[in-house]
Amino acid sequence: MPMRPSLVVFGFLGVVSPLAGQTPAWPPSAGHTQIPIWPGAAPHAPPVVAPETLSITRPHEHLVADRPWAYLENVSRPTLTVYAPTGQNTGAAVVVFPGGGYQILAIDLEGTEVCDWLISRGITCVLLKYRVPNAGRSWDQSCGCDRNTASSMPLEDAQRAIGLLRYHATAWHIDPHKVGVLGFSAGGHLVAAVSTHFERRVYTPIDSADLQSSRPDFAVALYPGHLYDPRRHALNATIRVTHATPPTFLLQAENDRVDDVRNALVYYAALKQAGVPAELHLYAEGGHGFGLRRTRFPITAWPSLVEAWLQSIGVTTP
Repeated sequence: MPMRPSLVVFGFLGVVSPLAGQTPAWPPSAGHTQIPIWPGAAPHAPPVVAPETLSITRPHEHLVADRPWAYLENVSRPTLTVYAPTGQNTGAAVVVFPGGGYQILAIDLEGTEVCDWLISRGITCVLLKYRVPNAGRSWDQSCGCDRNTASSMPLEDAQRAIGLLRYHATAWHIDPHKVGVLGFSAGGHLVAAVSTHFERRVYTPIDSADLQSSRPDFAVALYPGHLYDPRRHALNATIRVTHATPPTFLLQAENDRVDDVRNALVYYAALKQAGVPAELHLYAEGGHGFGLRRTRFPITAWPSLVEAWLQSIGVTTP
């Protein structure tokens, strides 16, 4: 996602539904409701030190495709929002992880706008508002985890969300064997994390949804971060790719100054070494944090590449 702005306009945009006594700062579009993913307190949750806020970049500053974008801060109560296909339903579903360096969530640029595209292609979109509290002495925003316990709240939320999708597959008109993930920047790292940590939950299971598999059937990581370890010149040691890692689509620009292109390269190399079907698209230009918005750079035509890839692996049909 784009670099975090220094000048923003703060605004609370109304009430969607009460979440454990809290009024959310971000409301989905009309007809959609945020669903808390945990029945009670989320695991490993630090004390809430600040309310969730929605911020919007000022006009003429930090624009993407000449438009401002919104992001959330202090997300401590994770939710999912289900967007149903607008036409024919392919049965496929994608959990979307917005980026933000595990510090903020680019909720529209890398969230709702992506859902609008997916549902137009007959794919159910599930937007995950995962935890980025960026709080506490042991909080490490580079991995979205606790330095002392190594517990990752974003990974807990991602595993939980995938289990909930499969648990509610019939009600939400989803094929439980066509559940994928798509993420940007830190969300791309979360794609890799949930693609390589599915043998067991990283939290204590709490209900029947946690008996469902949390392994994605396919994965899309766009300008991913936190995958390249510059000290070892290798893949992040916490990402352990095996033959069971799902088929993966990767895309990144070589002039990405936020997340080095080697993030995509080392992950792709590990996927190929393990025999995992993978597709990598590199572009000379394009930078970072463009989301779904078209710019003058060819890399921003990536949705058509993903659509073709989903057809090639049998998730959708021509």
